[in-house]
Amino acid sequence: MALTRASPPATGASASNRRALTNLQVLLYGLPGLPIAALMLPLYVSLPTYYAQDLGIGFTAVGAMLFLARIWDVVSDPLIGTLSDRTSARMGRRKPWMLAGVPILLAGAWLTFDPPVQPDALHLLLFTMLLYLGGTMILLPYTAWAAELSPHYHERSRIAAAREVAIVIGTLAAIGVPAAFGWDRATALQATAVALSVLVPLTVLGAVRTLPDKQTRHRPSQAWRGALSILWRNRPFRLLIAAYFLNGIAYGLPATLFLLYVEHVISRPEAAWPLLALYFVCAIAAVPLWLRLSRRIGKHRAWMAAMGLAAAGFWPAMLLGAGDVWWFALVCVLTGLPLGGELVLPPSMQADVIDLDTLYSGSRRAGLFFALWGVATKVPLALAVGIAFPILDLSGFAGGTPAEDTSGLLTLAALYSLLPVAIKLLAIWLARGYDLDETRHGDVLNRLGTS
Repeated sequence: MALTRASPPATGASASNRRALTNLQVLLYGLPGLPIAALMLPLYVSLPTYYAQDLGIGFTAVGAMLFLARIWDVVSDPLIGTLSDRTSARMGRRKPWMLAGVPILLAGAWLTFDPPVQPDALHLLLFTMLLYLGGTMILLPYTAWAAELSPHYHERSRIAAAREVAIVIGTLAAIGVPAAFGWDRATALQATAVALSVLVPLTVLGAVRTLPDKQTRHRPSQAWRGALSILWRNRPFRLLIAAYFLNGIAYGLPATLFLLYVEHVISRPEAAWPLLALYFVCAIAAVPLWLRLSRRIGKHRAWMAAMGLAAAGFWPAMLLGAGDVWWFALVCVLTGLPLGGELVLPPSMQADVIDLDTLYSGSRRAGLFFALWGVATKVPLALAVGIAFPILDLSGFAGGTPAEDTSGLLTLAALYSLLPVAIKLLAIWLARGYDLDETRHGDVLNRLGTS
């Protein structure tokens, strides 16, 4: 289904620059990102290595269990997203789900991050599934809510930036606190569970009490077959989610392998957390630059530029070896700067394609869209573990010195540096066809009567 270009709104370009939220409201919306980051960093960086190496379950078994747990999200995300869209409560559609998800997430976090003395692979599978369910009940309505807080093209980037910057700050705290106290992986994971128990309820309640959660004025649902058919005809959405999925794999591979790469290729394990902090500091610092660039050239072009810069920054890691910590710090800077754009711009673009779907379908289905977005976020990260760890096993990687483990270390370096580059280039190729720019989005809002 093609969208016919309508006349632009009478307010012109200023419509996309309006603000529906105060600075305080934007801040309070972003704050739940802090504990989300405290959960995500160990979940993707520390937990796989902790279960595989420290607890002796093995790389292949851990990769398989975490992949299966993420597949559960393929079922739970669309279900919760659709139910969230159809929820009718006095406090709104999104808030009840966020509040209900808090105790489930905390139970899963404690059982996953503070396991019995000798847990098995089944323990990891079951309680990560519980953790993911609680996380979905909070995170999915939380991200869908952002698309409904403002209809304006550039303010959506501002709202997404508040969330993603909070996530990066939370990530830096999750890095810095264990490093400052010298905690091992087990202690750091236990401390994460404690922090989540305090911060998740506080920040979720702060957002729920302060921000509006309006009921949709569009008809809430339609038959699944027709709904999915309309969704599939939304070409900007297809291109966006496909490119985002691929970029998620490219992002997940180095995230999963970072600790192993620094320990075994660079041979400086004590530098891992400072280097990771440098990476995320660069991401935060660059966010205003990416927002400014998106105002000049459009969100999708700025996102493509960010992916291209990241691809250019990753490949030199293949050339590094033992002791090259300063060269790897440069790699962290070159890949951290574009991360700011990669985090902020795609969710803002996703909010725009939801408006296009609303025009096509007559329904406001932000929950369903961000459910699919959640799947496209989580499955690539699980695929990264499911791809990388078995390949490391097949290569004979044993964590030895370069002289003892040449093929294994080369495989680790290639998985960290070269494979993400190839995948990012494919994502850029897909994203170039995305055409829902500021002008066309203004036309959509004009036809919806919400400009």
